[in-house]
Amino acid sequence: MQLATISADGRPVCVAILGNGKMLDIAAAAKDVPGPEGDALRAGSMQALIEGGAEALKALNGLVANADAHAGAQYPADSVLMAPIPVPRKNVFCVGRNYAEHIAEGERAQNVKIGVTEHPVFFTKPATAVVPPNGDVLIFPSVSEAIDYEVELAVVIGKAGRNISKADAFDHIFGYTILNDITARDVQRRHGGQYFKGKALDGSCPIGPWIVTADALSDPHNISIGLTVNGDQRQNGKTSDMIFDIPTLIASLSEGLTLEPGDIIATGTPSGVGYAMDPPSFLKAGDTVVCEISEIGALTNTVRAV
Repeated sequence: MQLATISADGRPVCVAILGNGKMLDIAAAAKDVPGPEGDALRAGSMQALIEGGAEALKALNGLVANADAHAGAQYPADSVLMAPIPVPRKNVFCVGRNYAEHIAEGERAQNVKIGVTEHPVFFTKPATAVVPPNGDVLIFPSVSEAIDYEVELAVVIGKAGRNISKADAFDHIFGYTILNDITARDVQRRHGGQYFKGKALDGSCPIGPWIVTADALSDPHNISIGLTVNGDQRQNGKTSDMIFDIPTLIASLSEGLTLEPGDIIATGTPSGVGYAMDPPSFLKAGDTVVCEISEIGALTNTVRAV
């Protein structure tokens, strides 16, 4: 199932995307659903739906299967998409150096030995960085002259947990989406090489276009992942090339740290980033960037200077 947040009369509305492309207003369709699951659906937000757990999803599946009975609660297929979770409650968790070829291209570009770390490298992006599908990726010429892109598969947590075992990791996943980890490479380097500042600028975290529920993805470790700039293929990989798989990432991140429903974890990027090209090729105003992951869809954004 594909779940999205759209803008309707200036307010966010959580919807399920139907087979014909129309979008079912979950809160309106759930007016007669009893119990806590009905309350979760009627709250009308993606966050509340995720917090509703398996019972809310089960009830929603019933509404989608009987969508014809809710024709009055449907929006057109061309409705304006927001980020699936428009304002995440916490910073977005991200993983660095999780594809071997990306590490290798970084070593060549910087002429340094980076290597594979023993444990995953984590950093975060603030909620103020989140950009919707078809929204603007912002570049700040006075701040950075080296804005780069990174297509990533993002995991959305559905069930809270701390010290989650690898064996139990998939039980904690609600679904998957696409994230573009926009990075100011020069800012990153002038702040000692640490990740946060260079990856936290406003407009640096496009997410979407929707969340695909976990049961709808055949194998998150065997799907294609790629990115184009103005139609030029820059990144083209497979999630099977991850160094640390998704259970390992969840187990490692949750050590002593509670993951909660709605938390987002970006899982790293394959090779093909702009700074590693010869010569380097960074984003500029007017560029169109499209991130694609098979079985999920495409996330399109335009670059705008401010």
